[in-house]
Amino acid sequence: MDNSRRIFLKKSAVGAAGIAIGGIGMSAKSYGSILGANDKVRVGILGFSNRFKNSLGPAFLKYAKEMNFEFVNICDLWSRRRKEGQAWYKKMTGDDIETSRNSDELWNQKTDAVIISTADFQHALLLAEAVNAGCDVYCEKPFAETMDDAITGLKAAKKTGKVIQIGSQRRSGSNYQAAHDYIQSGKFGKTIMVEMTWNVNQPGRWRLPELIKQIKESDTDWKRYLMNRPYEPWDPRKYLEYRLFWPYSSGIPGQWMSHQIDTVHWFLDLPHPRSAVANGGIYMWKDGRRNFDTMTAVFDYGPLNNPDEGFQVSYSSRQTNSSGGIKEWYFSNGGKLDLATNKVNSDGGLTERHAKAMGMKPFLLDEFELPQMKVVAGANTGADPLTNAHIKNWMDCVRENNVKTNAPVEAGYQHSIANIMVTAALHTGQRATFDSKTQQVIAGGKPFKY
Repeated sequence: MDNSRRIFLKKSAVGAAGIAIGGIGMSAKSYGSILGANDKVRVGILGFSNRFKNSLGPAFLKYAKEMNFEFVNICDLWSRRRKEGQAWYKKMTGDDIETSRNSDELWNQKTDAVIISTADFQHALLLAEAVNAGCDVYCEKPFAETMDDAITGLKAAKKTGKVIQIGSQRRSGSNYQAAHDYIQSGKFGKTIMVEMTWNVNQPGRWRLPELIKQIKESDTDWKRYLMNRPYEPWDPRKYLEYRLFWPYSSGIPGQWMSHQIDTVHWFLDLPHPRSAVANGGIYMWKDGRRNFDTMTAVFDYGPLNNPDEGFQVSYSSRQTNSSGGIKEWYFSNGGKLDLATNKVNSDGGLTERHAKAMGMKPFLLDEFELPQMKVVAGANTGADPLTNAHIKNWMDCVRENNVKTNAPVEAGYQHSIANIMVTAALHTGQRATFDSKTQQVIAGGKPFKY
């Protein structure tokens, strides 16, 4: 049943319900919600990726039966992925599933919703297609790798009012939600510094050498894959290992930093950095990639209209040594909020000795533990608790037609600004800022483009 038919039936039933159940104190709105729970929500899979197969798909299937959702179509440009998707679905459910060769064919299936798990640079563009086709959307991060794409996705989302969840699953973690509430309460004090890392030692990260040998251009649709990127001849590495190659992905900023920098925007209620500087290089994995294997960025954050107030965020990531792992440390002058251990402590806080010397009062945070939910650095770690909770939140919101998901489209737009600022700084060697009037990232005195 397509969206318009579902809405028509619901409204029709609600109209009749005003007479039929008015005497028992149940509103037409309440009855409409109950009736909606009986509608099957038909969901398409756009991009049968490893991320989908190992995490998003299992998370969805965990709740699908009880919530009356179902997958109805697998769309992928590569014929092999479509066949693998059918085999996966048969194994997981015992049922068969239809496939589509491209997004146009998928929209013709009149699905109610879609999960987008394609190449990084396609996300915002495909989200715009999806909402214009009447679909609610779960969209993997990064939302966009250029501001023009981000603007396209945001405008379409706002115009259509569809339910959107960006794949920033930290927002559905009980530990991150508790950290957000704690900082917002004021008990943490003024945030003065945030330090973040994401380190692995994985030569094969984002590399698929065996598949590169097997894929043929004739088995996919290279021109459609490129979307709005400049045309270049078929390159299987840029199709399968796109995370290594700009302008199909920014690599580390889009893949990893987007998760962590999103918490800064969320916790501190800020739309984007005021500026960013960054540096990096291909220091170890000289495999033909364009995107760096090591990088460091430094952001200035704070009220856009008050440069005298603010704080700094440092972000570093390397793919060549895993020491330090994933770290997210928030500092006030009373101590530290540590989202690696999920603890708040008074480390580094203002002691009585130093406070007294300046005629101040000491400030040491009370120590306590946040709920324990771990982020894992390894690839394809399965339907982890954060992803389960995030998919469930999206499904609840689709069922209720509630656009206030844990990670709405604005969250994706905002992390994209930060990502693109870092990408611009890395590519130009210039300090990057954001022009709120043109909605463009500026580096070297001009908008950053690929």
